[in-house]
Amino acid sequence: MKSESRTYQIAGHRIRVTLESPWTFKALTPEQEKLVSVLREGGDLGILPVPADRLDQLAPNASLMGKQRMTRELWESYSDEDRDAFRHALDFVQYAPFEVDNEGDPLFTLTVHGHIPEAFQAGAAALGGEKVVSVDNVPPFFYGYRKDDRIAYEFFPEKDLSAGVFVMGTDARSGEYYPREGVGGRMTMMQLNTSLMILYTFATAPLQTILLHSSVIRYEDKAQLFFGVSGTGKSTHSRLWLEHVPGCDLMNDDNPVIRFIDGQARVFGSPWSGKTLCYRNVSAPVRALVRLEQAPENRIERLFGLQAYASVVAAVSTIRWSPEIMDSLVPTIEKAAMQVPCYRLSCRPDREAVEVCFRGLMNKNL
Repeated sequence: MKSESRTYQIAGHRIRVTLESPWTFKALTPEQEKLVSVLREGGDLGILPVPADRLDQLAPNASLMGKQRMTRELWESYSDEDRDAFRHALDFVQYAPFEVDNEGDPLFTLTVHGHIPEAFQAGAAALGGEKVVSVDNVPPFFYGYRKDDRIAYEFFPEKDLSAGVFVMGTDARSGEYYPREGVGGRMTMMQLNTSLMILYTFATAPLQTILLHSSVIRYEDKAQLFFGVSGTGKSTHSRLWLEHVPGCDLMNDDNPVIRFIDGQARVFGSPWSGKTLCYRNVSAPVRALVRLEQAPENRIERLFGLQAYASVVAAVSTIRWSPEIMDSLVPTIEKAAMQVPCYRLSCRPDREAVEVCFRGLMNKNL
């Protein structure tokens, strides 16, 4: 069966994606090639964070990434062959800034298969074993089952619509994704992003690496990560920094990677940035970890010991049902909480919150 592979390096860890026919990597447009070359070198396209109350910014950001919307007129201009190719083309533009050559052994390989095997036609539950995860509060839903050394996940964009099944070994060296028949490239790509994040979390857990659900602003070559419970205002606060702190830039707005290298915590951009299309191949030392909490007054305080650890661990993007993964991550989380200054910022969504935060982190006025 015909296949093609690409390798990406995220926070120094090489991962590989293999697509089996009929799936293909969507070709970049000439405009996207130019944009990706900027992002690959750590350049800034001017992408702004997208808070929940600024969804109007999604379209401008998509335009900055050279994404073309499908229209009826464009679809009707396609031949049957072009339409089939479009349905099976997977848009890896967010990974393109991190692409490297295929030489050397990757940390793991994820293979996207052309057909779902009979064994999983009935879904991930067909693996048998224990149901270990169930995410069904808001779509997309997914469920995971574990038996011996394998875990199977099934993704549901809607309650009764299965998009596909992802199967991985507990050693996280490989994963197999099986899209459902008739599911197109856009929906498949959404589930592949989740599958790649799961594999990456498993594979890098013992390697002093964590994904932190946060928004990252760099200032004077050092990064501050803003995190908190969903809806706290991470993107809003980062946007306020961009508006009021000259010389700062956005590194990532959802899931950057923290890795300890030679004892120092560094944060890296990643292909996973939520609604904000910020996919920069960039890194910086971590200046501070800042937990945001909504409050009527702006105030910042330093956290130490157990408070700092509890604050950081709550923001780590991980597989909390897996004791093996948590055990592997704990030393890195402890190191982050002990070695990186941690703060709690009680704040409103205004300029003063930035001034209070800036003064607390830099020990000087803005």
